Amino acid sequence: MNESFKNCDLDLKKLPVDVGPSYEGERIRGPDMFLELGGPKIKFKFELVRVAGKDDIKDNGNFRLIGKDIPEYESGETIPFGIFIEVYGEKVEVELEGILERKIHDIINNIQGMMHLNQRYDIWCRISKADKEKGLKFEHIGIVIMSLLKKHFPFIERVQCTIITDEDSVMEFHKKAVEVYNTRDMKTRGMKDEDIDTFYGCTLCQSFAPGHICIISPERISLCGAISWLDARAAAKINPDGSNFPIPKGECLDPVKGIFTGSNAAIQKYSNNKIQQVALYTIFESVHTSCGCFESIGFYIPEVDGVGVVDRNFNGLSANGMKFSQLAAQAGGGQQIEGFLGIGIQWFYSGKFISADGGWNRMVWLPSTLKERIKDAIPPELFEKIPTEKDVKNIDELKNFLKEKNHPIVKRWEEAEKEEEEEIEIPDIFPDVPFPSVSYTKISFKDVRIEVESAVVKKGY
Repeated sequence: MNESFKNCDLDLKKLPVDVGPSYEGERIRGPDMFLELGGPKIKFKFELVRVAGKDDIKDNGNFRLIGKDIPEYESGETIPFGIFIEVYGEKVEVELEGILERKIHDIINNIQGMMHLNQRYDIWCRISKADKEKGLKFEHIGIVIMSLLKKHFPFIERVQCTIITDEDSVMEFHKKAVEVYNTRDMKTRGMKDEDIDTFYGCTLCQSFAPGHICIISPERISLCGAISWLDARAAAKINPDGSNFPIPKGECLDPVKGIFTGSNAAIQKYSNNKIQQVALYTIFESVHTSCGCFESIGFYIPEVDGVGVVDRNFNGLSANGMKFSQLAAQAGGGQQIEGFLGIGIQWFYSGKFISADGGWNRMVWLPSTLKERIKDAIPPELFEKIPTEKDVKNIDELKNFLKEKNHPIVKRWEEAEKEEEEEIEIPDIFPDVPFPSVSYTKISFKDVRIEVESAVVKKGY
């Protein structure tokens, strides 16, 4: 453990492992893994970028490690993990923190033998056995992050990196990081899609899902939850050739489902015309594509005609008996699968949250931890009517719970049943009314033999 800063040479050629974009998308499977950092098995993990003052960073390229280093662990271990980056520059604005932070995903995936998934408080990294044998240390990872941040964002004058593996320290930093995330997220509350004429796109995850782009609006945060409309706008201004870019909203084709000519043109371009249309406010038609970095997944439960959500921190079974990983396989990969949708947590607070489908009135199941976390987003009259894994274990129990609590979805059931009853029944016999005269064609059969072994006559339902 070395809690004091050390000034580092940021020359990537001197590292024990190769670094380059050709390694993006590399997967480190279990048998090849030496060390797992964060991920679903670990409660506390994070990555955070803060803008610092000139006097807060004495030298460019400072690094410190709080906790044990890579060689000190046993093969196959999973550990708490945090990355804290501080940057200074006269042109560096606080609004850029989220963009710089999200760039860490790209940067670490440039390291041969390393894998980085997700963002913020959900990061999941793996270091290969080959990297350990080559002598990779956390200092080297910090050097890569600092070097490539300065390369991609030249206006950064000074940068320093802290990597934390000590459990108590990770918890302490994590608490502060969550406060920062919450402050950022509050900035777009109250903004409306109708008030702007430009959406923004993000292609950061295309190394894992080539046909996917995120379309970000004031009322629809990125699926990863890390980039708001304000973040994307700031990023597009300072780096026009980067992962974030403006999308003219264009003509509104469907205000309820959120279909616009501009977002359609963008999805066509970036999916190589595999996808022609995207609807921003629904889980059922022309759904927004997902990569795999989503914070949670919305999924349709046909037995109750409702929508459930599971987040990546939930390790149990959802009401339909599926795990997060199973649902992720259905939702990810840049495909449009109706009834499955990647969701950023902040979207729950938006008035456009599956608004075309009934919004919160359609929500029928949530994990208990997620429900508590977003309780301020749930309409008060619905909070006790939405069950969790503590209330129901299967579809039958889910149906009974919704009935007992008189969830709004029950009214949909009743309306559907009423519509079925009002359908015109087929009469037992044709009424004795004359048919209108019609022209007809006479067909004559010659040398034809028709045999009928049996005939079944059924009454109409």
